[in-house]
Amino acid sequence: MEKITQRLSIMKPCLVLGCVAVSILAAASADTFDSKLVGDWKNWKSQHKKHYSKDEESYRRLIWANSVRNIEEHNLQHSLGKHTSTVGMNQLGDLTNEEFNKLKNGLPQIEAVHSTETEADESAGSQSDESNNEVRTATVDWRREGLVTPVKNQGQCQASWAFSTTGAIEGQWAKRHGNLVSLSEQNLIDCDRQSFGCFDGAVWSAFDYVMKHNGINSAETYPYTEKEGWCRFQPDKPAAKIMNMKRVSGGEAGLEQAVREIGPMSALIDASLKSFQFYEEGVYYDDNCNGPVTDAVLVVGFGIEDGMNYWLVKNSWGTNWGEAGYIKMAKDRGNHCRIASNVFYPIVKGAN
Repeated sequence: MEKITQRLSIMKPCLVLGCVAVSILAAASADTFDSKLVGDWKNWKSQHKKHYSKDEESYRRLIWANSVRNIEEHNLQHSLGKHTSTVGMNQLGDLTNEEFNKLKNGLPQIEAVHSTETEADESAGSQSDESNNEVRTATVDWRREGLVTPVKNQGQCQASWAFSTTGAIEGQWAKRHGNLVSLSEQNLIDCDRQSFGCFDGAVWSAFDYVMKHNGINSAETYPYTEKEGWCRFQPDKPAAKIMNMKRVSGGEAGLEQAVREIGPMSALIDASLKSFQFYEEGVYYDDNCNGPVTDAVLVVGFGIEDGMNYWLVKNSWGTNWGEAGYIKMAKDRGNHCRIASNVFYPIVKGAN
């Protein structure tokens, strides 16, 4: 029996603002929408397969046009040196920032609280300053070593926690066994009773589930449905097993050493800002990115671009977002977006 059905879609504005407010906004939009954008709007809808009712389209078109103006302003400021990354239109263009956060973000606070109680990995982050300097000259990209599966898309299921967990296990399993297998987020969404399916969940809980149930199915065995259903885990077909999980300590220095020596890391970040919603390319830095963690991601490497250090981060919002699903996040700039505050990785079975 299903625990909870999929979250009501925020794409229905009458459920968000009320039908009366939407009707008023829709009427107003007819006079404020730039006629020069009509062709672009039609092309964007076609590209992202967007379909609306008549009233909803007027409302979404108004939001989209406002996003276009904000993107143009941001990129103008980038050309003047005020930003280190550019933004661009993507599939999230018809959402207000509030709606975007309801759809993609909002990890439960228990995630961050519990992480401080989890067994810490004292080896990560305990290196000397001299060793740190040597490590910081390196560039790491675990995609090149075959430890990272292609970018996935969580869609309208708020389950970044599951995608971050599978990514970390996929990397360690491939590193230890030489076999990169795409693991099942749906397995975790349906079966992890400590999390809340498409209503968010916790990375530590997902790792705990895999440990207690002696494995996780592959994505092929247990396909993704973008909604929560009844648990169909097949214990006779585990694609990967873990025997422990560890939390990385030591801030950004600890995260750097862990990524360099161990592999891709599950991390929690603040991904709530408009600049993140429409991130396109470059090294992402926003002075305001210091709020509560809202998104679970996978740190797959680090490097330097245009003289700036960055973390190479895999998200689960599809390849139409960011740099084909990735973002370069500012590194060594005061734990930007809290990227090094809650970092985990699994110990897979069969490891030394």
